[in-house]
Formats: sequence, structure tokens, C-alpha cells
Amino acid sequence: MIQEFPHFPQGKAAIFSAPGSPFKLINGEVPALSEGEILVKNLYTTICGSDVHTYCGHRKEPDNVVLGHEIVGDILWHHPSAQIKDLNGNSTNTGDRIVWSIFAAPPTSVPPHPDMPQKSAGLFKYGHAPAAGNDIFNGGLADYCILKSNTAFLKISKDIPLKVAATISCAHSTVAGALRIAGEIKDKRIIIFGAGLLGLSCSAMCREAGAKNVVLVDTDESRLKWHNSFGADEGMLFADIQSGTKQTEGDIIFDITGHPEAMKTGIDCLCLGGYAIWIGAVFPANAVQVDAEKIVRKLLTIRGLHNYNYQDFIAATSFVERFYQQYPFEQLVEKEFTLDDVEEAFGFAANQKPVRAGVKIS
Repeated sequence: MIQEFPHFPQGKAAIFSAPGSPFKLINGEVPALSEGEILVKNLYTTICGSDVHTYCGHRKEPDNVVLGHEIVGDILWHHPSAQIKDLNGNSTNTGDRIVWSIFAAPPTSVPPHPDMPQKSAGLFKYGHAPAAGNDIFNGGLADYCILKSNTAFLKISKDIPLKVAATISCAHSTVAGALRIAGEIKDKRIIIFGAGLLGLSCSAMCREAGAKNVVLVDTDESRLKWHNSFGADEGMLFADIQSGTKQTEGDIIFDITGHPEAMKTGIDCLCLGGYAIWIGAVFPANAVQVDAEKIVRKLLTIRGLHNYNYQDFIAATSFVERFYQQYPFEQLVEKEFTLDDVEEAFGFAANQKPVRAGVKIS
């Protein structure tokens, strides 16, 4: 059944066509909604590292896409007769603030494994889909986003800063998934390679999970300055570990970087029976040269994670709700832009390499 939005609002969207081509700002009309869809007024979008990789040509997305999947917004409309509940079973109304999963799995699709809905066949991903015809409001860099009927979303407090809330749907949820597959964190020695938003979130989550010791590793000394603020005991330069100038051993290592040398070095830092959790390798890179005998003799485990599942999304949202005032996540959005300045925003993100740049949607 088609459910028409009563006023058919006009909205703006930023279309990315290809690396090296400027964004194109277009105006479009919100189409009639299909049954179960929700119209959201986007409020804020943060530029994820994968968006930057796409912008720079390091990874491929469809031509003509509305980028942005770290998004927060307010419900603008759904059919008055529909009983819309969030993933926690809470009833929602127009005006409620929500965050939503990066993906929507078709209701008839069976995931390849019960805890992997993000790998279901026929998956739709916000900020990764072609924008064509009247289907342009499907990403964060637009005035609106139309949520598919099977999208997992959560109602959140309006007290949470927009800059922080937006990052739940990618960075924090992915990290929550990484902790899930790592197993018990309490009393473990943790080493985190990569001190961007995901690494700092990982540090804070591990601290709250009772880690015995947390070490943050990065190539950028300016990022390591955050280690105390996000629960890490120490920050180390990657070059010092790789050269042997500094030594550290961990029960669990998390690689956020996706760089082969960092992943190899992480394996070398693991103790007997250790776990390596890889979540950063989401772009083409050289193969990781690991010592197979070391893996076998030390009984090491390597696990990868791409995106996250529904329980990870719930866990991340709960974590942010509880700790957004304790950890200075808001300060990690180093510069804010408007949708009209999206080209400048991506140039800043690509060249200055901030932890995050933010786009405020008016």
C-alpha cells in the first residue's frame, strides 16, 4: 500500500559520482512512502573513514550515491495508523530522535548465520546505494532519509549531542561487535592498533568492560594524546613497537587500521592463546604476511568482523547513552560543515585526517 506524505516536502541531497568529480547538490521531492517506511529529517552526519576511502578512490561504491551512514535524525512522518516500534520494542512517534542500522535486511532473507544479519542476501545499505529518480533520500548527506520497512532503529535521548549520536550507527556499533567476538574482556591485556574514533571507542568500551590494561597504538602522535581521556593506560607509536624500542604483550589485539604491517605486528604481540580481532581491513591492501608456525604453536585465533548485528547496535547505543558525558566523544568531531559545504568537508577529511568531520543538516 502506498502512503502519501501529506505535504511532499522538497529536499536537498549531495550526489557523489566518482573520485575527482565534485559533489552535485540537487533538489528533489520526497516520494510517496511504501508501507512500513519512515520519513526521517536528517540532523547530523559524520564522515566515516570508509566515506573518505570512497571519496579518494580507494574503494568503489555505485556511481551517483548519497554518501553518509553515520546519521541521526528525527522521525518526520509515518502513517498514523501504523504502530512503529524500535528495536527495543519502544513505541515511537513523530518528533522522536532516532539512530538506525547501516543496513536493512529483507524480511524474507535468511542470514548465513544467526548472528550475521548484516550478510543477508539482498541487503540494502544506507549511504551505499545508487541515487536515481525519486530514490535519492537514502543516505546521510541529504535533508531526509527514508527508512526501509525492515530497518532496525532505536529511539535515543535528545540530550545526547548530535555529533556523538550520529557515530553510533557505524563506529560504536562496529566496536561493540568486535568486543562481542573477542569474548571475555575482564582482566585481559588489550592492545588496540589505530587511535581514530573506532580505536578510542574500543579503548573506552574495554575499560568499562574491566580490562586489566589497555594500550593504544598509532603512527600519529597527536592522536595518542587522547589515550588517557578514553581509558587507555598508555599510548605507543607504531614505529617504536615495530622496531622493538618498546615492547608490549596482549591477550587480545584489535586492529582498526586495516594495514598489513599493523596486523602482522599485532599477531607478534599476542601471548599464548591470544585473540586477534580485525575490523579495519575494508579496502584493498597487500596480503598480511603471518608466521603460520607461530599461529599454531601459540594457539592463536584470528577473527574478522564487517559491520555488526542487531545486538551490537543495541549495545553500542546503550554504551553511548551511559557514557557520552564521561568520555569526550563530542570533541573528536574536529570541524563542522553544512550540507552546502560538503566538498570542503570531504577535502578537509581527506587532507587533514581529523578523527571525524561533521556535517550539520539544516
